[in-house]
Amino acid sequence: MIHSVQPQPCTILSVQKESEHEWTFRVESDAKVAHGQFMQLSIPKIGEAPISVSSQGEGWLEFTIRSVGKVTDCIFSKQPGDLLFLRGPYGKGWPLDELKGKHLVVITGGTGLAPVRSLLRKCAEEPGFVEDVHLICGFKNEAGIVFNKELELWKESFHTIYALDTDEKEDWRTGFVTAFVKEIPFDSFDGNYAVLVVGPPPMMKFTGLELVKCGADPENIWMSFERKMSCAIGKCGHCRIDEVYVCLDGPVFPYTVARDLVD
Repeated sequence: MIHSVQPQPCTILSVQKESEHEWTFRVESDAKVAHGQFMQLSIPKIGEAPISVSSQGEGWLEFTIRSVGKVTDCIFSKQPGDLLFLRGPYGKGWPLDELKGKHLVVITGGTGLAPVRSLLRKCAEEPGFVEDVHLICGFKNEAGIVFNKELELWKESFHTIYALDTDEKEDWRTGFVTAFVKEIPFDSFDGNYAVLVVGPPPMMKFTGLELVKCGADPENIWMSFERKMSCAIGKCGHCRIDEVYVCLDGPVFPYTVARDLVD
């Protein structure tokens, strides 16, 4: 346990601006992270923040970060060659064994695409891992779109619906992601499917309700919670909801559990 709570200095390899408020930092690290897990990123004397791993490779991890506070603002001031301090990984990721060979439905809102990005890359790079992928991605507006290049590439491998809440964009739909759930052909999956949902709490709540309304089995749905975590080891209680600790029991939960997790 000593090593899991000791931040390690890691060199920033590159910084990629994704949108007005989201940047992706590639950091040198040999940590082995399961898809959907998170790390604690810190800066001495400033603080730390839990950030999902959005991609990984040999000797590096990527974190797609939204500037929303003191810690993330300070991270945004860093350049390649500077240090970030990492500890982890923490939490339970996506249930890979239960996804293999199935029709995979992924529905994301905004930067909720980040925690599932590494899994989507795996699906694109390993044909046959899943039967196919139905991907619905929603963003508030065009300025908030992240991973533009990959969104284009995924059109070639997946069944995709990309939408902006109210704006219009060529080849994109307009509306909330819940409006497009009815287009998922659940009847053709013969029960062999899994659904992953990530986004702001209201988006996940109403997407879950719409999925069930459209015939999805609650047992086949998983959600990843993006909420305030502090210690990541279940000691501080910041992320506790009733008897559940998001940092330990999640951040990925079966929908049968997630639908009852209300602050």
